[in-house]
Amino acid sequence: MLSKKKKIIILCGMLVLLVVTGVLNIVLNQSSIATGSGDAMQSASFFQTYRSDRVATREQTILYLDAIIANSASDADAVKKAQDDKLELTKNMELELVLEGLIKALGYDDAVVTNSTENVNVIIKATSITAEQAAQILEVIVTETDKKANNVRIIPVE
Repeated sequence: MLSKKKKIIILCGMLVLLVVTGVLNIVLNQSSIATGSGDAMQSASFFQTYRSDRVATREQTILYLDAIIANSASDADAVKKAQDDKLELTKNMELELVLEGLIKALGYDDAVVTNSTENVNVIIKATSITAEQAAQILEVIVTETDKKANNVRIIPVE
C-alpha cells in the first residue's frame, strides 16, 4: 500500500504530465499551421482538432480524478485534492466556454481560450488583428477573469 505522501506525489506527477501534453499539443498544432499552406481549411481543422484534443484530455483527467475519489484505498487528503482539482477543472471549462462565446460575439468566426492559473491564451480565427480589436478582446478577458492584461496572449490564426 502506498503512503499518503507517495499518492499525492503520483497525483501531482500525473497532473503535470497532463499539462505538458496539452502544451505540447498547442505548440505542435501552431507550428504545423505556421509551416502549412495557410488556407481556410487548415484553420478550421486547427480549431476542430484543438477542441477534440482538449475534450479528450479533460475526459481522461476527470476519469482519473473520479477513480481517486471512488477508490476506497485513497486517503482523505488525496480524495479532497482530487475533488478540488475536479471542481477547478470544471470552473475552467465553464470560463473558457463563456470567453469563447463572448469573443465570437465580437465578430470573430472562431476562438479558443485556454485559462491557466497565471495566464489566458486566446487563439482567434483571423489573419491579423488591429490594436483596437486586441483591446476589445483584452477588455473581455480582464472583465471576466482576475487576470491582468500582461498575462493575456492573443494569437491570430489564419
